[in-house]
Amino acid sequence: MTEFEIQDYRSLIGDPASRKHETYSYLPEMDANQIRKQIQAMLDKGWDVAIEHVEPERSHKTYWYMWKLPLFGEWNLDPIMTELNACRNAHPGHHVKVIGYDGKRQTQGLAMVVYRASHAS
Repeated sequence: MTEFEIQDYRSLIGDPASRKHETYSYLPEMDANQIRKQIQAMLDKGWDVAIEHVEPERSHKTYWYMWKLPLFGEWNLDPIMTELNACRNAHPGHHVKVIGYDGKRQTQGLAMVVYRASHAS
């Protein structure tokens, strides 16, 4: 066993609390300021932001619901944060994800769950 052995992050279908989703899911949850910084980094790269949400019990086996349309061309952080909070308030029992779309490469540049709901059994 070396000091740099790869760690197994256990995620079990039968244990919703163990499931991991997207970038940063193995790290502690971000606070509001950290979320703002990550979204601002997306905007600084010229990526368009979208918001998605889903029930925790469905998060591993289905597409997530889109919150309104993606915020194409919105370069101001405040309206994005307003929409993010509106989604969270409208769906308090859901996980909420932010996606940064890289229009040049036509792919997601980053996707991260920013709010995790309490886990249903």
